[in-house]
Amino acid sequence: MDLNLNRADYLQVGVTSQKTMKLLPASRHRATQKVVIGDHDGVVMCFGMKKGEAVAVFKTLPGQKIARLELGGVLNTPQEKIFIAAGSEIRGFTKRGKQFLSFETNLTESIKAMHISGSDLFLSASYIYNHYCDCKDQHYYLSGDKINDVICLPVERLPRITPVLACQDRVLRVLQGSDVMYETEVPGPPTVLALHNGNGGDSGEDLLFGTSDGKLGLIQITTSKPVHKWEIRNEKKRGGILCVDSFDIVGDGVKDLLIGRDDGMVEVYSFDNANEPVLRFDQMLSESVTSIQGGCIGKDGYDEIVVSTYSGWVTGLTTEPIHKESGPGEELKINQEMQNKISSLRSELEHLQYKVLQEREKYQQSSQSSTAKSAVPSFSVNDKFTLNKDDASYSLILEVQTAIDNVLIQSDVPIDLLDVDKNSAVVSFSSCDSESNDNFLLATYRCQANTTRLELKIRSIEGQYGTLQAYVTPRIQPKTCQVRQYLIKPLSLHQRTHFIDHDRPMNTLTLTGQFSFAEVHSWVVFCVPEVPEKPPAGECVTFYFQNTFLDTQLESTYRKGEGIFKSDNISTISILKDVLSKEATKRKINLNISYEINEVSVKHTLKLIHPKLEYQLLLAKKVQLIDALKELQVHEGNTNFLIPEYRCILEEADHLQEEYKKQPAHLERLYGMITDLFIDKFKFKGTNVKTKVPLLLEILDNYDQNALIAFFDAA
Repeated sequence: MDLNLNRADYLQVGVTSQKTMKLLPASRHRATQKVVIGDHDGVVMCFGMKKGEAVAVFKTLPGQKIARLELGGVLNTPQEKIFIAAGSEIRGFTKRGKQFLSFETNLTESIKAMHISGSDLFLSASYIYNHYCDCKDQHYYLSGDKINDVICLPVERLPRITPVLACQDRVLRVLQGSDVMYETEVPGPPTVLALHNGNGGDSGEDLLFGTSDGKLGLIQITTSKPVHKWEIRNEKKRGGILCVDSFDIVGDGVKDLLIGRDDGMVEVYSFDNANEPVLRFDQMLSESVTSIQGGCIGKDGYDEIVVSTYSGWVTGLTTEPIHKESGPGEELKINQEMQNKISSLRSELEHLQYKVLQEREKYQQSSQSSTAKSAVPSFSVNDKFTLNKDDASYSLILEVQTAIDNVLIQSDVPIDLLDVDKNSAVVSFSSCDSESNDNFLLATYRCQANTTRLELKIRSIEGQYGTLQAYVTPRIQPKTCQVRQYLIKPLSLHQRTHFIDHDRPMNTLTLTGQFSFAEVHSWVVFCVPEVPEKPPAGECVTFYFQNTFLDTQLESTYRKGEGIFKSDNISTISILKDVLSKEATKRKINLNISYEINEVSVKHTLKLIHPKLEYQLLLAKKVQLIDALKELQVHEGNTNFLIPEYRCILEEADHLQEEYKKQPAHLERLYGMITDLFIDKFKFKGTNVKTKVPLLLEILDNYDQNALIAFFDAA
């Protein structure tokens, strides 16, 4: 059965956060429902649709930015009470808009996530989790990393209260009271949690999670251990998941999965006979989807998917057909309805144009008066800077509530800008004088009309660290710009992991000195991505990392007065030694540095580089042959005379060239890593081998793994 959904835009509110739109329960089966939504202006609005028009039920006055909106009520009754989280306060409204609750939690941080179950309220700020019952504090937990979402397994189906926290360090933490019962690792930083089927599935313990790198999975949270049921890898390289809902949109009696992503993709997954999810429908919207719900809004009897977007649009993807089959009388009625709608839209447009004209004249007059004051228009920018494990590159996503005019990218460290298929902006590069003003990159992206979201891909070089800046200029008058800064860290291609291979040959760097736990933690935060800003609880901590480009690993263990760093890559140890000693010198701290170098680790790292280098050399060789082979093909009229290998190159020519174009300077980067490894190996022995680098590059140009290893051993 094909799923055909038609888009209908209902209305626009202010900028919205994740999970701030809900549908109130219907009075009867498949009757139209009311939509309630909260925005960054602090306004809660409830509306319904009548004759194709959005009619407000209630609208509150502006206030603090609304971070979450949930529905609640007495267990096993319709959940129609509206709860919002704004700042550190929770407010409750009836479905008619009467405020019945104002609860100041006194949390030191703003509330980021909320879940409501009967009289139980589960809240999380950045690192703090709190459980309240009837607004009385019950339990508290301080997380080691940022909490992105919180949920509780259904208390009406299970004999226990089991809250689950989705934490930035790729872990779901299952709590009992104020303690962690157990942790389970998920394949990416989890951004959203939802109960399977809206009620925890057959067992009441099934939990859906979505990650910031676009993966989706189902876990059963039992009392003793987690059971991983299925997982959907993000094969199509789509955006991170922001919202999930369960609703039977296909109409086969089984609830489907509705998914909203931060690149604007809306997906519907149905379940096959083996209870595995299968993609049934997808549609791209132009901006990130912050909330998703299944229900009935536009017309009785027609189910739809309702989404809210970052800039505040409430949009429906409805099963109601656009072209209805009807008799002559009905046709006249539909035509009349359409005429009325067109004329009302025309008059609304004329009114808006008149208003804009008035405001423009008013602004011109006030700007020319003697008491004129300059006012910079404010606008919201939603940005995300994340490391992709698949291709060891950074994604920079910039989203603005209004159309983007241009984005200027400036970097004081050498970085490569990679091509992004979804990006329609025109890029132009400016020449840089890196020696006099530390500018390694100046690039301007000019966006097409109505572009509100821009995605860039960046690849950094480990050991080179500094700042990347994005100057975002939207299409508003007077011209104004916002600057966003992103740190490129010394070990920028490393990613947090929870397990490493302890059997690998490791090099060790040991630091001792008069430094506090907070100081050594701040150095690690400065060097490696994905480390929480706050020092973890306890006197000693261990973090594991994996290099996304080479698959080498790093283990860091530190406490007050001591830091031990182990890696199977000498270059990682060398970068840490240089950066940490520089940071300690800045703070006038005397460091004692000692190291143990394992000679076997060099050969081990070269073996890890080998398949990547071999593949890139072969790819470059194939691409060089394409033009000559095409000329031969034109000359001979066919390819029958070619050996199968060359025929294969011609058949895959487009794919090979595309891949080669996507990986600029990939070969140079691998050469650079091998050169660094060579220099670092001998640097720890106190020998300068920079004069032998040309000889090394000669060996790399005629690459043979054994010859390279022999050169490293003999030098």
